Amino acid sequence: MSLFAYLSCWRDYSDRFTMRIFLSFFFLFSLPAILAQEVTHPTILVDGTTTIATNDENFICATLDWWPHDKCDYNQCPWHYTSAINLDLSHPLLTKAIQAFKSLRIRIGGSLQDQVLYDVGDLKAPCHPFRKMTDGLFGFSKGCLHMDRWDELNHLFSSTGAIVTFGLNALYGRHQIKKGVWGGAWDPSNARDFMKYTLSKGYHIDSWEFGNELSGSGIGASVGAELYGKDLINLKNIIRILYRDSPFKPLLVAPGGFFDEMWYSKLLQVSGSGVVNTVTHHIYNLGAGVDPNLVSKILDPDHLSLISETFSNLKQTIEKNAPWASAWVGESGGAYNSGGRLVSNTFVNSFWYLDQLGMASKYNTKVYCRQTLIGGNYGLLNATTFVPNPDYYSALLWHRLMGKGVLAVATDAPPYLRVYAHCSKGRKGITVLLINLSNLTDYMVTVQNSMNMKLVVGAKNINRESSLMRSLKKTVSWVGSKSSEEPLFREEYHLAPKNGYLQSQTMLLNGIPLELTKYGGIPRLNPVHVRVNSPIYIAPLSIAFIVFPNFDAPACV
Repeated sequence: MSLFAYLSCWRDYSDRFTMRIFLSFFFLFSLPAILAQEVTHPTILVDGTTTIATNDENFICATLDWWPHDKCDYNQCPWHYTSAINLDLSHPLLTKAIQAFKSLRIRIGGSLQDQVLYDVGDLKAPCHPFRKMTDGLFGFSKGCLHMDRWDELNHLFSSTGAIVTFGLNALYGRHQIKKGVWGGAWDPSNARDFMKYTLSKGYHIDSWEFGNELSGSGIGASVGAELYGKDLINLKNIIRILYRDSPFKPLLVAPGGFFDEMWYSKLLQVSGSGVVNTVTHHIYNLGAGVDPNLVSKILDPDHLSLISETFSNLKQTIEKNAPWASAWVGESGGAYNSGGRLVSNTFVNSFWYLDQLGMASKYNTKVYCRQTLIGGNYGLLNATTFVPNPDYYSALLWHRLMGKGVLAVATDAPPYLRVYAHCSKGRKGITVLLINLSNLTDYMVTVQNSMNMKLVVGAKNINRESSLMRSLKKTVSWVGSKSSEEPLFREEYHLAPKNGYLQSQTMLLNGIPLELTKYGGIPRLNPVHVRVNSPIYIAPLSIAFIVFPNFDAPACV
């Protein structure tokens, strides 16, 4: 009997006495199988006395891009009608998917951002839809955002509680000096008229982002750091003037590109104190979407850890040059060029995605924007049916369970078991995220509080015992024994692919497929309740969120 079959059956055993009998029988029958597998018994120590970093309350973010339906990569055209310009905003699943977060942060931007014209005010150029153009940036002409479409987008945002970051065109008025390099002063007139219109309609924009992937050598186009910094000063002054009578002051976000230490440092030095509120960078650390090795990269802990150097270097750059600013991942899809077909939209991608969220959090990243909410192979929602892909549920669980406070963890687990801990969201206690990248090893995990030194010593002693004795002790501990005190429970959310197929587009939560309800709604994400003093079982190639409501964590009060 598998763990997930056991968890499914458990729902029918609400009576605690019956539950104890059921668990006893389960372990009697499964004990030989447990002892026959490769089982490791790591201890995880969580320090709840202080936080090592802090996220934004709305850490989870997803993007809406500008790509038209005829954007193709590798003879695939996976964008369909998901652009900010042509997406079906009335689709009920789109509304329900955003509303499930209550306050999902949405960033509108992407490669064509710096070719978008806003059809408002004294526009100096014709405003036509994007069309393929051989000598155009990324193979497309300039495109148009009409104000009636902007009105429709804002209706969606206001009705779903979305928090909006909008990426402005930073190439307007510039000219190409040489291949890939743009110069000349930015013309703010179209952006100013657009922001004026937005403010006049009462639309709440949380933050304005300036440019997309123009940093360093750029992607398709680049702008020098000194020129970019001066333009940011100009934009900041425009925002201050426009919003001078508004009780809400939007953030200025930049540069939305790939981290280049010298370029980023220069930008922050030139723009000066208090101009840039948020420093954004993009991550595509899995390589090209056509790479046949995407799955092996996702399951390689060494490959996943390589990006930590970027997080660390950006953190240091901000601390040195702009201590008033915070860091965001402004766009990240894992694999670039629309993501990996039958990889980015399947269960296996959640190993990469959740590990990214955990790692970014440790480096004081405030927001993490997933490319995309819908569109390409890496959308949280299917581009044609709008049905959630597995990563949608991973994002939703993180949003609901992982709080702002990031906690330090220490473990004797091998690198294939990734461990992250946060204060729980909106409640007492902590939540631990466990990611098992191994296809061979089951983990029987013990989570302990670092404040209890006696338990720490005990854990070291246990580790000296034989594997067989540990298995027996942990198994007996799992079953538990009768106590005069009221038992304490934790909540477990175990994630696995349907039928054990890593590239399945259906995720199981505690053995139950996550599928739309019969009324077309987002399903409930229910945990199972397990006695808190029992070890945590993590199956090979699975993921678990574990909530400890009674964990003593002064930093989380």
